[in-house]
Amino acid sequence: MLDATRPDLNLGVVGTGLMGRGIAQIAVQGGATVVLNDSRPGAAAEARDAIARTLATLAAKGKLGTAEAEAASARLVVADDLAQLAGCHIVVEAIVEKLDAKRELFRQLEHIVADDCILATNTSSLSVTAIAAGCRVPERVAGFHFFSPVPLMKLVEVIDGIVTAPWVGEALTAIAKRMGHTPVRASDTPGFIVNHAGRGYGTEALRILGEGIAGFADIDRILRAAAGFRMGPFELFDLTGLDVSQPVMESIYEQYYQEPRYRPSPLIRQRLAAGLLGRKTQRGFYQYVDGAQQQPAPQHAASAAPCPPVWVSRRNLAAHGEVVALLEKLGASIDRCETPTAASLCLVMPLGADCTSSALAEQLDPARTLALDPLFIDRQRTLMRNPLTSPALAESARALFAGDGVPATLIDDSPGFVVQRVLAMIVNIGCDMAQQRIATPEDIDRAVKLGLGYPYGPLSFGDQLGTAKVLSILEGLSDFYRDPRYRPSPWLIRRARLGVSLLTPERA
Repeated sequence: MLDATRPDLNLGVVGTGLMGRGIAQIAVQGGATVVLNDSRPGAAAEARDAIARTLATLAAKGKLGTAEAEAASARLVVADDLAQLAGCHIVVEAIVEKLDAKRELFRQLEHIVADDCILATNTSSLSVTAIAAGCRVPERVAGFHFFSPVPLMKLVEVIDGIVTAPWVGEALTAIAKRMGHTPVRASDTPGFIVNHAGRGYGTEALRILGEGIAGFADIDRILRAAAGFRMGPFELFDLTGLDVSQPVMESIYEQYYQEPRYRPSPLIRQRLAAGLLGRKTQRGFYQYVDGAQQQPAPQHAASAAPCPPVWVSRRNLAAHGEVVALLEKLGASIDRCETPTAASLCLVMPLGADCTSSALAEQLDPARTLALDPLFIDRQRTLMRNPLTSPALAESARALFAGDGVPATLIDDSPGFVVQRVLAMIVNIGCDMAQQRIATPEDIDRAVKLGLGYPYGPLSFGDQLGTAKVLSILEGLSDFYRDPRYRPSPWLIRRARLGVSLLTPERA
């Protein structure tokens, strides 16, 4: 087994583009000697010089000691030929994302390095097992997936192929820590952890947009304000670029034999065909002028009539008191009768249901009924109308709920509003990853927080919301759409019924 702490650790990096340079930088900062190789003549030397300049800049800014930066630069070695990697204890490939190219590189390296040298692939989408299958000693092949920019993204996925020897993953985990990164262990499945777990956020937002429930800017605003995401899904699509996002969505969907949970949207393919890639083309979902995002004009009326008395449903007793207290704070007149009077606005607070179904279930007048998302009403108020809701009444209610400066957004009818749908999908996919033993519950949460920047990992998000609530939302979506996309994971069902945390592992 490789001792990851040895002071003479030699690490080879083949492929010296942005990713390879980042891996090399954190490796020399971790005390390893790094041997750089690239098939393009002169590229390895260019990478060495660029890394040395970066280290010097860090020293000049006081983020690295001068002597430390100089010592790290001195540990960068240029190899014009693969044969110069013979003494490496580990070789990390960061070449083109093509299976045949990676297999061929590892075949060549097996004739050069020792049999106990780890061959690690930085692939983000290819099967580690398939790469290893072309090797003479497949047991020493594993995934070592970093995220760009490597020095800033402190996460690395350590992926075990089907035949990877246990010591290999353990060694890579220790090496990642030596580099100053946080390792998470994953089995070899499409998307590993981060790209797999990220399917819920964007794809469900696209479905909401595709159904005409809300505009993309409103969806972004709701998810930022209510759920605490740093970027809305459509801002994120524009930042990443649809030419990057769309192939990943389709690849994972196809690799999972068209699993409905990962189903992409035709909206993305249309926009990709139109060249609306995002920031890189100055137009995606948003338009950009000199790099600045242009916000669509608000759709709300400039003024609204005073809101009539508000009758609040008691079907959701947990939310009833909180909503009544909020309305009192906003100065609203409350209709406290058992059934609403003829002039009152009827307010329902469903979980996983739409306004239409809720109004009919309580025998309310649809024209006077609005739904309020009971989640996060201290940060964001999302109101949902049904097809018969009076437009004037809806706008009056929106103005009322925005009266204390908290954002209030009016959307069309949807089971689960926006936040409920998106968060339920994120939680459910995370639960199913735990059910499939792709990673431990803790590593799933850790990877998502570090790799995607979510405020919580998917399982912690479920615990924050309440497992019974998440299950209720998914069951409501499943009943309404009759789409297996929304079927709850067994991991979620059992823990919701038992009343325990989604981070609770199976007992051995």
